[in-house]
Amino acid sequence: METPSTPADKTQTPSPPIYQRETTGSYWGDVKAAVKKINEIQCARSSLLSGIASGAGVGVIRGMSSSAFVASNWAVGTFMLISMGTWTICRKAMEDERRRVQFVVESMPKQLAKKQQEEVARKAQSHD
Repeated sequence: METPSTPADKTQTPSPPIYQRETTGSYWGDVKAAVKKINEIQCARSSLLSGIASGAGVGVIRGMSSSAFVASNWAVGTFMLISMGTWTICRKAMEDERRRVQFVVESMPKQLAKKQQEEVARKAQSHD
């Protein structure tokens, strides 16, 4: 019989940790805490501001020629589209930048080793 401390399959990979925040028990208190931490999410501020501005603009313009219901649908749709689009573009740019920095960091030792080999070869040629 197995106990929880001795699993049958020793090769089993551990499952990734589940990240959960402690809750206060108050729904609105938890929402307020989450909104205060929104600036910790990369690209969130710029994408939300772009979405809000675009949604408000499209909603106002659409509201001039149609009902408030149609205008609000257009505003929410534009907000969602612009926010998700700018967030995706921003995250892609950050990932590309991270990869470029990683490439430079990884290539620095190779460049230094190559320069040292060239200097050794030059010194060997000058002594001959």
